[in-house]
Amino acid sequence: MRIGIIGAGVAGLTTAKVLKQAGHDVVVFDKAPDVGGVWGVTRRYPGVSTQSPKTQYSLSDFPMPKDYPEWPSGPQVQAYFASYADHFGLPPHLRLNTAVTRARPVEGGWSLEVRDTDGTRDTVGVDRLVVANGVFCEPAVPDYPGLDEFTEAGGRLVAATDFHDAEEARDRHVLVVGYGKSACDVAVAISGTAASTDVIARQLLWKVPRRIGGLLNFKMLLLTRMGEALFRYLRPSGFERFLHGPGNGLRRRMLNSVGAVSVRQYRLKKLGLVPEGRMEDIVKGAIGLGTEGFFEGVEAGTITVHRDRTVTRLLTVSGRPHARLDDGTLLAADTVVCATGFRQEVPFLDEEIQQQLLDERGNFMLYRQIMPLDAPGLYFNGYNSSFFSPLNAEMAAVWIAADLAGLVPLPDPRTRRQRVVDQIAFMDGATDGHHCRNTKIIPFSLHNADEVLDDLGLNIGRRVRAGHWLNPVDPAAYRRVTPALIERLGQPSNDPDPQLPAAEPLLPSN
Repeated sequence: MRIGIIGAGVAGLTTAKVLKQAGHDVVVFDKAPDVGGVWGVTRRYPGVSTQSPKTQYSLSDFPMPKDYPEWPSGPQVQAYFASYADHFGLPPHLRLNTAVTRARPVEGGWSLEVRDTDGTRDTVGVDRLVVANGVFCEPAVPDYPGLDEFTEAGGRLVAATDFHDAEEARDRHVLVVGYGKSACDVAVAISGTAASTDVIARQLLWKVPRRIGGLLNFKMLLLTRMGEALFRYLRPSGFERFLHGPGNGLRRRMLNSVGAVSVRQYRLKKLGLVPEGRMEDIVKGAIGLGTEGFFEGVEAGTITVHRDRTVTRLLTVSGRPHARLDDGTLLAADTVVCATGFRQEVPFLDEEIQQQLLDERGNFMLYRQIMPLDAPGLYFNGYNSSFFSPLNAEMAAVWIAADLAGLVPLPDPRTRRQRVVDQIAFMDGATDGHHCRNTKIIPFSLHNADEVLDDLGLNIGRRVRAGHWLNPVDPAAYRRVTPALIERLGQPSNDPDPQLPAAEPLLPSN
């Protein structure tokens, strides 16, 4: 089939690669000039780096370069995805600088209206459509009162993803709104050049050090199956039932001890930055890897955090841009950088299709985070944001390829709908509603991968999974999943070998 893919980030690229190997003709559209999505040159902010170490952020069959640091920078990650695309022969299938303005179903497929950056318009027909535009695509910037007055005085309001160079902050008073990783990254990056750096944190979030106690890599605790099992899942396995039953006290002590170490290591009591609640609540906000140098900057006075505060108005004082906080504080604010999250939107789909995709609260109703319940011929990938986003996207691509071949044993429509409803209800409670309209599966990344692969009888071996209980999950353990599916489809395998070591056989197919 001819498959259209919207988005050339990690989800779009791995979908294109897997479907191409499965024998389909793919075309990938992205309005950006390069591949990589949030890592692209038009999206990345100063100081951006991965949250997960490079091994855990790699795709299964294409490891990151050995000379990369453990937490690669934004430009390095973009270069990695560009190399991935080249390695698997994707450039001829990429239409960059091209936005999909409308996608509508037609008999036998989909009609896509596209527009290049030079204004050229085109209509493209495809048999099936994969939406991989990314859940971190459209920044959500608050609509502050007084913006016109503020900008007329020379003030600038900008999303973090549109703020690309720390030099833009030189000698300016900068407010960074937010307390997630992107806010802290930006604050550190500009604190050496800005006249002042104020972070406005509506709610403090727990931060995990890269090396807990200065020694233990956080991946040994939270990027393992044991780390995931510390959070109750909708369908717990045997040992998980113990952890959340008789072993619940031990489980809580294990998890909250990380919080106690973080408080000591970051000197949060001295700084007045201890979050409310317990470390266990980390899943109810943004999972926060501590930015190197952030708390050191707060202690040194180069970064000021205004905790439990919001910006209520932008204004001018004596002709200079300022911002007023909800406690009445006035701050000089030549630039306001908003690291305030994203909107999960699909504006290119007609309203009728969108109504079929969403529940009454605007949550995406996607079976396995992939398949809409009522929109045939349409798939989603990347709507499973996780600790292992590249791996989850890759396994979703395998599921899509299998479904295109009729190899996914789908439950009946009523059962699929009920499972989606149950999943959303569960995530509402588990994350206090912070699941980005049902597009974030944190912290249940590996449960999602297991369910997707168990559908196909292509899960990795039990012995390897058992090893991942105490050791960080290595996506390379999944590198034989795609070739196993391709073999089942009867397609020749002629991909270049990235020279990865051998792995335990997959489970027998269903």
